[in-house]
Amino acid sequence: MAPRAVSDGGENLDNADIAMDGAGCYKVGVPRRRSVLEEFSGAAKEMFFADDDPLRQYREQPSWPKRAWLGLQYVFPVLEWGRHYTLAKFKGDLIAGLTIASLSIPQDIGYSKLANLPPDIGLHSSFVPPLIYPLMGTSKDIAMGPVAVVSLLLGTLLQKEIDPKKNPMDYTRLAFTATFFAGVTQAALGFFRLGFIIDYLSHAAIVGFMAGAAITIALQQLKAFLGIKNFTTKSDIASVMQSIVKSAHHGWDWHTILIGASFLAFLLATKYIGKKNKKLFWISAIAPLTSVIVSTFFVYITRADKHGVSVVKNIKKGINPPSASLLYLTGPLALKGFKIGVVAGLIALTESIAIGRTFAEMNGYQLDGNKEMIALGTMNIVGSLTSCYITTGGFGRSAVNCLAGCQTAASNMIMSIVVLLTLLFITPLFKYTPNAILSSIIITAVIGLIDLKAIKVIWKVDKLDFLACLGAFFGVVFYSVEYGLLIAVVISLAKILLQATRPKTALLGNLPRTSEYRDIEQYPEVTSVPGVVIVKVDSAIYFTNSNYIKDRILRWLKEEEKRHREQKFPQIEFLIVELSPVVDIDTSGVHALEALFRALQKQKIQLILVNPGPEVIQKLRAAKFTEAIGEDKIFLTVGDAVTKYAPKAVDTV
Repeated sequence: MAPRAVSDGGENLDNADIAMDGAGCYKVGVPRRRSVLEEFSGAAKEMFFADDDPLRQYREQPSWPKRAWLGLQYVFPVLEWGRHYTLAKFKGDLIAGLTIASLSIPQDIGYSKLANLPPDIGLHSSFVPPLIYPLMGTSKDIAMGPVAVVSLLLGTLLQKEIDPKKNPMDYTRLAFTATFFAGVTQAALGFFRLGFIIDYLSHAAIVGFMAGAAITIALQQLKAFLGIKNFTTKSDIASVMQSIVKSAHHGWDWHTILIGASFLAFLLATKYIGKKNKKLFWISAIAPLTSVIVSTFFVYITRADKHGVSVVKNIKKGINPPSASLLYLTGPLALKGFKIGVVAGLIALTESIAIGRTFAEMNGYQLDGNKEMIALGTMNIVGSLTSCYITTGGFGRSAVNCLAGCQTAASNMIMSIVVLLTLLFITPLFKYTPNAILSSIIITAVIGLIDLKAIKVIWKVDKLDFLACLGAFFGVVFYSVEYGLLIAVVISLAKILLQATRPKTALLGNLPRTSEYRDIEQYPEVTSVPGVVIVKVDSAIYFTNSNYIKDRILRWLKEEEKRHREQKFPQIEFLIVELSPVVDIDTSGVHALEALFRALQKQKIQLILVNPGPEVIQKLRAAKFTEAIGEDKIFLTVGDAVTKYAPKAVDTV
C-alpha cells in the first residue's frame, strides 16, 4: 500500500495515495480545505498559544476537583514545587537568600536615589515584591528587587511631571501610581498572552540601550562621588560634563573623592576576583555591604560628615503603611502615571524575561513567559499598594543567587525577611553611610550592563542590528533615557518593516552532477540552465512586499536575458519560481503573481511554480490561479520541473 500523502503543514491530503504525474514526478499535495471557523481558531491558537496549550492538561482530567487543583497549580507554581521541597533545598535557598540580601540592601538604597525616592522605599521594594514572586513565578534563579535602568528611567520620567524636591509627597504618590499601572500592564500582557509585544524591541537595541543607560547612570553618580552640591538634573552627557567642569575648582570635595575612589577600587577588585574564580563569587557578593559597614564606621569615628562628606542621614525605621490611598486613579496625574507605568513596566518586563530565559537555558528548565508576566505584574500591583516602586529581576543579584546555590524561588523570601529585619532594626545605623559609597556600588553594578562581547558579535553578524544598537546607545547618552528607548523601538520596527517589505530573492543554479539547485551567491560553482531562469522567494508574499517581489523577479529575468544573449544561450522559455520558503500569501500576493504571469505571457515565457506550501496552494486554487497557469506547471521540486520542460538543458548541465 502506498504511503498516505502528507502536506508540509502535516495535514492529511485529500487523495489517499501520493499523486504522481505521467513523468513519474510527485505532485504538490493539496490539504483539506478548512472552514472559516477552523482557520480563525487555528490562527488564534498560533498567535496566543504558540508555546503550549494551557487547557490541554485540564481536558485529560475526569474530575472537577483535580481540574481545580491543576488550575491553582497553574496560577501558583509554588503548589507544584512546594510539595517536593526538602531540608537540603532549604539550606541552598537560605545561603543564597542571605548572600543576595547582603548585595541588595546597599543597592536598594542607591537605586532609590536614582529614582529620586527615599531610601526606605527602595528597601521596601526588596521586601514585599520578593514575597509575591515565588508564589507565581517559574524561575528558580531570578532575584527580584529594584534595578538601575528602571530606577533611572522612572526617576527621569517622574521628575518631568513633578519636582521631587519641591513636592516630594506628590512625587512619591505618582511613583506608586506608575508602579500600579506598570503591574497592570505586565499582568494584562501575560493574561491575554500578548508577550510577543516585547519581542519588538530587538536584542541589539536592548544591548545598546543598556550600555547607554549604564554610562548615564555612572555619570549621574559623579555628583555624590565627587561631592558636588549643585548638579544638573539632566541626564545627557553634555549637561553632566558641563556641570562637572563648572564645579571643578570649588565644588569638589577631596575627602569624598578619597572615600569613593578607595572603595570603588575595592569593589572592582572583588568583582574581578569573583568573575575569574566562580568559587569566590561570595567575595564580590558581600563586598558592597562590607564597604557600607566599613565606610560608615570610618565616617562616624572621624566625623567626616562635618568636613563636607555627604551622608545618607536618617532612613525611616519600620514598615510603611499601605499606600493604596495614595494612588492617583483619577485626574491628569492618573493619566501621567499610566503613561510612565506602561513605559517603565515594559522595560522592566523585557529585562526580567531576558534574564529569566538566560538562567533557564543555562540550568536546563523551562521558563513560562506568560506566567512570568502575570507574576511580575501581580508583584508590582501589590508593591504599589505597600509603598514600593517598580521591581523586576536584576542580572547582578540573579547571577549571585544562582552561584550561591539557590534551589528554588524561595531564596527571594529569605532575602525579603533579611530586608524586613533591616527595616525594623538596622536602618538607623545607615545614618553616617557616605553617599560616595552608594555611588561606588552603583557604578560597579552598572559596569556589567556594558556587554562589549555582545556588541562585537552584533557588529560581525548583522550591520543593521549594529545600527540599532548604536542608535539606542547614543540616544540614551546624548539625549535622555526616553529618547534612547524611543530610538531603540523605532529602529527595531524599521528593521522589521525593511525585512517585510524588501525580502530576499535569490537566483538558483544547478550543483554539478546532482539534481539540486542552490543560490548562486552561496554556491559559486553552480551552473545555470540554458533557457531557464530559476528564482527563489524567501518570504511570505503579502501586500507589503508583493509588488517588490514581482518587480525583483522581472529584474532577475531581464538580467538573465542579457547574460543569455552575451553567452549565446538559447532564448529563455521558462521562469521557475521556488516557493518552498513562502509560508503564506494574501490577495495582494496572488494579484502580483497574476500580474507576473501576464507579463511573462507577453514575452512568451512560461511560468512554473515549485513546492507551494499548504496555505499557498489552497489560496492559489481558490483564486483559480492554478487553472490559469495549468496544473501541469506546478511541481514538487525544481529538478522535476527542469527535467520535464528542459530535458535537453539538463543533459548539457
